[in-house]
Amino acid sequence: MEKFKYEFHSINVHKLTKLYNSKNISYITFHDSDYPQVLQEIHDPPLVLFFKGNKNLLTKHAIAIVGARAANKYAQTALDLILPELIRNNIVIVSGLAKGTDTFAHEKTIESGGKTIAVLGGGFFHLYPPENKALAAEIEKNHLLLSEYAPIIKPERWHFPMRNRIISGLAKGTIVVQAKKRSGSLITADMALEAGREVFAFPGPINDSLSEGTNHLIQQGAKLITSGNDILEEIILE
Repeated sequence: MEKFKYEFHSINVHKLTKLYNSKNISYITFHDSDYPQVLQEIHDPPLVLFFKGNKNLLTKHAIAIVGARAANKYAQTALDLILPELIRNNIVIVSGLAKGTDTFAHEKTIESGGKTIAVLGGGFFHLYPPENKALAAEIEKNHLLLSEYAPIIKPERWHFPMRNRIISGLAKGTIVVQAKKRSGSLITADMALEAGREVFAFPGPINDSLSEGTNHLIQQGAKLITSGNDILEEIILE
């Protein structure tokens, strides 16, 4: 405990702020006026949000897209059906920069001229997964990278379920594209419901394990979607 206190008091705040500024890293706290109101409404909102990029995207209407890391061509086809109408209505796409569905969602949004927010499960100095470094650089430049973890914090397995509450919390609704029956995407859907947000699911073949989670959500009351209009019918844009 004494060692921890010593390390805490030895932090040079001015030096740390200078480092963040040199890396284009800013932050907002729960008590700041520009902290997203939609996040204030969720259970256990993050006390601090570190960000790189366009902070104004936090004030826009958003939809979250999550799904399997092992997502395949079917997920890409689903996103091709969903995204154009959302982007035409200036809706920001939120996801988690993970492999598979998240990557597809960010990339297709950018390709279609939309805006996207990537919520990370670790600090900016330890980008994960490393193969998405170029994608993260593009998002930082023209969109928004977001994390509740200080830049020096390495991603841990338990960070990602926590990260999911931010993904769903920033959005008016969460779309699950592909997911196995036991999936982190279903945790995100539960968090969306807990926050009083909409949950949408893209149906899939009954013999495909990647559709077990989405088909189950539909059985439980999530709205079955096949287009962006199916989502716009359920959310209020003010």
